Amino acid sequence: MVSLSRSFRDVGPSDHGKPATLGGWVEDVRNLGGIAFLIIRQRDGTFQATVKKKGNEPLFEAAAKLVRESVVAVHGTVQPNAQVRNGWELLAASIAVLSAADAPLPLPVADKVGAEMDTRFDNRFLDLRKPERRAIFRVRSVVLAALRERLASQGFLEVHTPKLAGAGAEGGATLFETAYFGRKAYLSQSPQLYKQILMSTGLDRVMEFAPAFRAEPSDTVRHVTEFTSFDGEMAWIESQEDVFRVLEDAVAHAIERVRSEAKPELEILHADPAVPQLPLRRLPYDEALEILRNRGKHVRDRDDIDTEGEKVLGAAMGQEGHALYFLTEYPAAIKPFYIMAKPDDPEASFSFDLEYKGDEMASGGQREHRYDVLVANLKAKGIDPAGFEFYLKAFRYGMPPHGGWGFGIDRFVQKLLDLPNVREAILFPRDRTRLVP
Repeated sequence: MVSLSRSFRDVGPSDHGKPATLGGWVEDVRNLGGIAFLIIRQRDGTFQATVKKKGNEPLFEAAAKLVRESVVAVHGTVQPNAQVRNGWELLAASIAVLSAADAPLPLPVADKVGAEMDTRFDNRFLDLRKPERRAIFRVRSVVLAALRERLASQGFLEVHTPKLAGAGAEGGATLFETAYFGRKAYLSQSPQLYKQILMSTGLDRVMEFAPAFRAEPSDTVRHVTEFTSFDGEMAWIESQEDVFRVLEDAVAHAIERVRSEAKPELEILHADPAVPQLPLRRLPYDEALEILRNRGKHVRDRDDIDTEGEKVLGAAMGQEGHALYFLTEYPAAIKPFYIMAKPDDPEASFSFDLEYKGDEMASGGQREHRYDVLVANLKAKGIDPAGFEFYLKAFRYGMPPHGGWGFGIDRFVQKLLDLPNVREAILFPRDRTRLVP
């Protein structure tokens, strides 16, 4: 049986003069009168199939009429051709059209013609046939594999927590509500509460790669409503420095792996991400405010740093050689109830953001593991502890010190490759206006 999955990359000098059958999409048809050249695209690139008219008129006529993006299987003989990119061509003896494409195409694939983002995402199946689009997701796959590998080597267990929940981890304003057998349920904003519960079980190092949902009415190049979160939580920490070391090591390892395993993709995308020197810079919140004020960006004490402030800080840190850095010790008042306050400065917290090129990649810190303090934090933020009994119960029966992070995979890939919009790093993005495909 002929294998249509065979790649043109597997064809070489040892195949010259031998029969072969290769499948792919018709990228282009060049009819020169007595000879036609078909450019056939596969996953990793293109090959040329040649059809000679003399003695093969029916085949030649059929080849000349092929519609771009049709799926074909070309059977013929491999012959050397030094003028072709691969050093060989397939002299066609037969062409089977496995799936004919309609014409005209709703989106050009091979032509260097621009298209609006909505047009591209409405026809994402065609958009992803472009090598530069597929390259993004090969890089993304390497990132995910590298992060998993690094944490697994340090004893982290991969888990999956519920995506339908009875309460949100970060408040109700950005929750998607849904009906759940006569009750209200919410799509998960974060696995935060569940991964903390797991810290009381002996599963004391966990990681999760899963979708998360935020009902934020944001129309920006860095926000979507469904995103992929890389979460980690670890128990028996002595300080949040333990968390820093694990996260920065994993991120640096992912960038190293991309540089070593995705060189062709980086070339296609004209990207050259630098591997950071470790340890990453730790920038305390108060020092960050001073940097911002010195650059004309005023932030009031104890206020959060907005997107513009992140950009200014990113530029300042970049000038010092720190594309990646930790922004630490945020005010406790602007952090969630589960973040631990500093004992020597209760207005500050053991919290951080991991910033990359002026955008937040991750947020995390040391968690409050003391039951009484946790309940007090909930009340101080106007949250009824009764609604979190399922979570608090784990803290009443022995909870070790722990900390962790939530890390946005989509945004990281965007910044790693300097993509203009986070949607470029998502196969089928979801935002306020897009629910299909």
